[in-house]
Amino acid sequence: MGGLTVAGTTKLQQVKEVTTVTAIAATGTIAYDVLTQAVLYASANATANWTLNIRGSSAASLDSIMSTGEAMTVAHLVTQGTTAYYNSAVTIDGAAITPKWLGGTAPTVGNVSGIDIYTYAILKTGVAAFTVIASQTQAK
Repeated sequence: MGGLTVAGTTKLQQVKEVTTVTAIAATGTIAYDVLTQAVLYASANATANWTLNIRGSSAASLDSIMSTGEAMTVAHLVTQGTTAYYNSAVTIDGAAITPKWLGGTAPTVGNVSGIDIYTYAILKTGVAAFTVIASQTQAK
């Protein structure tokens, strides 16, 4: 896996993140491959609550591409119609994880006629061990 490692202080003027825009509605289990995107945008209206499975790719686990003490942040943007749905479960490499939600409570509803933005800060704390800090915000 390629990448750039910089030790010490770094000054960047601009960072662009790879975004996948898909017309597939959020529903069922959604594979979120961090090796190919930092943002996943579902532009079609969600059709049911969904599970987000965060992984490296179909061939690489998230556990195998991160070291203990590393963190990454990903975003999942979900378009909502007149009936809204929400992210009801999160897994990492297929294993269930309970995120710590900003505000202290996991969402139990989506927000109608807009875009729900889910952000996940993923911290690797050990072998196949992660802490996830999550949030849901609404854009209209």
